Amino acid sequence: MRVSFDLDEVLFVSPETHKTEPPPVFPLNLLFRERLRLGTPRLINELQALGYEVWVYTSSYRSENYIRRLFRLYGVRFDGIVNAQRHLREVQRDRKTVLPQKLPNHYRISLHVDDEEVICTSARQNGFHAYQLNAQDDDWAEKILQRAKEISEQERRFEQAKSSARDQK
Repeated sequence: MRVSFDLDEVLFVSPETHKTEPPPVFPLNLLFRERLRLGTPRLINELQALGYEVWVYTSSYRSENYIRRLFRLYGVRFDGIVNAQRHLREVQRDRKTVLPQKLPNHYRISLHVDDEEVICTSARQNGFHAYQLNAQDDDWAEKILQRAKEISEQERRFEQAKSSARDQK
């Protein structure tokens, strides 16, 4: 199962409103100015240890290389990154109809964590689950872990039911 995270206001937060991880050491803190929500590296590594793929799906234009390098400083390696350029190239393509700014189901992402209400409320109709996260919450990582486990279990039961129905034919 794949879990994705938005960056701005989800993983990248302001130290004025959220608890954050320590910044990178000088001079890297001058190059990488974003601050990670406290618990981000632990959560991502724990999700991966449980067998989940963890992706970034952001509407920002930060390069994939920049995102990878920043998170590597915290011991995090993503399984996939979708930024605005990749989304436009692979999802929107040359369609005349403007698609939503994020369609995680296009990348077989089951759970997407975002701060934007419009993304989260349209999740069901677009074929994925969403968890809305925007305020400071000391238990945010545990809540996301729990939600990922619930969705994984639902998907496992669905696949078993499909397999059982095929076997009966």
